[in-house]
Amino acid sequence: MSPDDPLLSILACPLDKGPLTLPPGQEVLYNPRLQLRYPIVDGIPQLLPSSGSRVSPEEHERYVGSSDG
Repeated sequence: MSPDDPLLSILACPLDKGPLTLPPGQEVLYNPRLQLRYPIVDGIPQLLPSSGSRVSPEEHERYVGSSDG
């Protein structure tokens, strides 16, 4: 999946239904509001609520900072 993939514009977090971001160079979709990441396995986003994992404050800053540019 790439940042310009049209699928990214319709994917939503299964918990808050908000948009997800794709941090550059990562195989995850990220919800900055809940600080949860969802893995992308073999090109398929794993968007079950149980698939989300909380990130550390440092990782959050890295994900948010990488999408600001």
